[in-house]
Amino acid sequence: MSRVRVHNFSISLDGFATGEGLSAEEPFGHAGERLHEWMFATRFGRAMSGRPGGTEGVDDAFAERHEPGIGAEVMGAGKFGPPGWQDDPDWRGWWGPNPPFHTPTYVLTHRPRPPIEMEGGTTFHFLDAPPAEALAVAREAAGGRDVRLGGGPTVVRDFLAAGLVDHFHVVVVPIVLGRGVRLWDGLEALEEQYDVATVSSPTGVTHLTFGRRA
Repeated sequence: MSRVRVHNFSISLDGFATGEGLSAEEPFGHAGERLHEWMFATRFGRAMSGRPGGTEGVDDAFAERHEPGIGAEVMGAGKFGPPGWQDDPDWRGWWGPNPPFHTPTYVLTHRPRPPIEMEGGTTFHFLDAPPAEALAVAREAAGGRDVRLGGGPTVVRDFLAAGLVDHFHVVVVPIVLGRGVRLWDGLEALEEQYDVATVSSPTGVTHLTFGRRA
């Protein structure tokens, strides 16, 4: 069976995966881009936005694992758009005409709408379904390849709590946000289900990988 993978999921030292005050102008609220600066500086991160160059090394090696072997993505409503996007029939996501997913992508929302076909192989589908049901749909679309769980923190937390995540790469960024949406709430003793490895980067971030125990 295909695996469920989370990659490049950044949190602050105090466990927040996004800030407070999300809007169309501030997709991560008061956190700004601070949680993701490590990735945007890498060769992988710059290539995602069509720019040359970028750093190599530890951060890039982890970041580029985001792509291989993925056949579908699941994301929450908060990753697809700012609060209230469901009221805008023309909203098509943050990423322009060619989003960086290149697979069927399932957006979890209580207000589904017809699919949106984008350039580059991405089609957004909108589901009102609990994690296990959404995963079954995504797995069928993935055709034997893995399903990437894209976030945000509430969706990742729900899938972790349901025991549905096989590989989880979380990046601890050395900043303190103080407010926003936390990842770890309600996940007491999660580490007992996984083998956990830690790699520190010269940039100051720490990469933790959780691999489900057999």
